[in-house]
Amino acid sequence: MSLASEAEAVEQAYAEWQRSVAGVLAKSRRVDAAELGPEPQKLLETVTYDGVTVAPLYSPRDERPEQSLPGTFPYVRGVDAHRDVNAGWLVSAAFGTASAAETNRAILDALENGVSALWLKVGADGVPVTDLAAALEGVLLDLAPLTLDAGAEVNDAARALFSLLDARGEAGDGVSDRSSIRVHLGAAPLTSSFSGAADVEFAGAVELAALAAARAETVHAITVDGTAFHNAGAGDAEELGAAIAAGLEYLRALTAESGLTIGAALSQLAFRYSATDDQFQTIAKFRAARLVWARIAQVCGASDFGGAPQHAVTSAAMMAQRDPWVNMLRTTLAAFGAGVGGADAVTVLPFDVALADGTLGVSKSFSSRIARNTQLLLLEESHLGRVLDPSAGSWYVEDLTQQIAATAWEFFQEIEAAGGYLAALEAGIVSGRIAATKAKRDSDIAHRKTTVTGVNEFPNLGETPLSAEAVEPGQSVARYAAAFEALRDRSDAFLAAGGARPTALLAPLGSVAEHNVRTTFASNLLASGGIDAVNPGPLEVGAEAISAAVKASGVTVAVLCGTDKRYGESAAAAVAELRAAGITKVLLAGPEKAVADATGESRPDGFLTARIDAVSALTELLDFIETGSSK
Repeated sequence: MSLASEAEAVEQAYAEWQRSVAGVLAKSRRVDAAELGPEPQKLLETVTYDGVTVAPLYSPRDERPEQSLPGTFPYVRGVDAHRDVNAGWLVSAAFGTASAAETNRAILDALENGVSALWLKVGADGVPVTDLAAALEGVLLDLAPLTLDAGAEVNDAARALFSLLDARGEAGDGVSDRSSIRVHLGAAPLTSSFSGAADVEFAGAVELAALAAARAETVHAITVDGTAFHNAGAGDAEELGAAIAAGLEYLRALTAESGLTIGAALSQLAFRYSATDDQFQTIAKFRAARLVWARIAQVCGASDFGGAPQHAVTSAAMMAQRDPWVNMLRTTLAAFGAGVGGADAVTVLPFDVALADGTLGVSKSFSSRIARNTQLLLLEESHLGRVLDPSAGSWYVEDLTQQIAATAWEFFQEIEAAGGYLAALEAGIVSGRIAATKAKRDSDIAHRKTTVTGVNEFPNLGETPLSAEAVEPGQSVARYAAAFEALRDRSDAFLAAGGARPTALLAPLGSVAEHNVRTTFASNLLASGGIDAVNPGPLEVGAEAISAAVKASGVTVAVLCGTDKRYGESAAAAVAELRAAGITKVLLAGPEKAVADATGESRPDGFLTARIDAVSALTELLDFIETGSSK
């Protein structure tokens, strides 16, 4: 087949699919197909929080030029063409307690059980700087790269680490090629200035980079921590755009103030990004991150130094306190996306990270082992590391990569137009943009357009209540589930005070086949706010069944459930009977139009539909139940 005839066949197949889409949409919307326009498939498109459009179908029409091979500019397919495919990415894990001996035992055990990179908390809440050597006793840093998390003590921690490396070198540690020892010092003043985390001064980080550049080991002094933006609510492209703006600010300072060449300055930077359970977004995000940073290096005249290391950390914002076991699934998807997307090292947060230690009755070693084994399963059993950039050539992933990169670059240009990262930060441009995205996401979650499984959909109201002390202290993460979990906290407090949860009566009208859809919907919705639902089964209007059900339940809130047709026949009478039996607030599961003719006492007090702001509605309902107020 010739190229021309092949292209024609592709267009014909696509046109046929368009006609099928138009037929289905026309039927579901009860309109003529011609009314949907020449591109009906656009009605099926979705738009991400960054404004990136995701099409319902990708075909050869969406094919993009092939990217260069891994290890070559612009590094979309990875920075290392020689990565060991039998090992895959580095399995990173976080360590660090006040006891150096305990930390050392945990590190050595993890290294024997699959961990291949270390992320060590030093200083406040971690290993004392003076005990760093003890914490790393027996650790071969040429085999396990080390990242420090030392906050404001990073300069002291770096010097202690350099002293340790020098002492080992003088003692003949068997490492002939010092460059095989890879260390990230973790100084991150620019991104910490956004998040409010304790960190070294900007000038101190620049001085540290100059010291690091003179080392024989491979040392990256500065980490551009994009998770600071993600944890505040940023979209993926916003995280990348703000991160590369911060990276460029570092480059300017490193070359102007420390005397480093642009190549040496680029070699001092590493990036850290969040990985979420949206696997395709995550795959494309890490590929796009390399693309946009390579462009920065190219403009600076140092394309060969544009392949900065990437450290992926599973999103803290997506982690839920309620039904936290589901977090294991979230982190599995996130690790998959980061690994396939080409991250050099991946850290999976423990599934109970949003809760205080011991809340679930499991040990810290258990949750850490599950986090580690999540990656090992992907590498050792699913073999995801065996191929470099396995998503390459996917019409969807390649298109998504380019769109995320372009959108990130636009945000970066907006920051640059404001005078650079620090100026944009001071002007509120970065925080304002991220706050708007967070508000949009919060609204979607509140309206249940975006699902958080186990929280705003399919909640487990029977799980063990959480105490006020269960929440992990000091968290500054805008967790997606927070608003619904605040409602669940109120429910737990109500249960602790009175021995029962806030409760509403379901009033099913008609047969099970008629009311089942809406009783299921109502139960699920109420449970997401911590409200239990009592379902007495089908209730017949005018037969004392409603009165008996109200009396047996002992509640003052009821939800009518049935079909629109049944509402037209029986809703007004059912509302009247519920009120006569002592119900002071009657809601209807369905649209207001279903009882458009109802007035006065026969009209429901509110309507529960899939489109409501569930957080607002459930807050109002909890207020009513807690105060015992009448309408």
